Amino acid sequence: MSTAQHIDIDWTACQGHGLCADFLPEHITLDEWGYPLVDGAPVPADTVRRARRAAADCPVLALALIPGQAG
Repeated sequence: MSTAQHIDIDWTACQGHGLCADFLPEHITLDEWGYPLVDGAPVPADTVRRARRAAADCPVLALALIPGQAG
């Protein structure tokens, strides 16, 4: 069982505020409308704290860290 965590976006909640890309520019970029594009790579252990902060600070709570495979 993998302990790697991946970034997940709830597309029904996301409003394109872009704060997630500010916190995690190495994993998230923004498209031309300001919506996140996630690279799908596992979040390294030294980045998990910032990823959790990004999820907590999302104005609509559309960002989450999930264990296992990206999806």
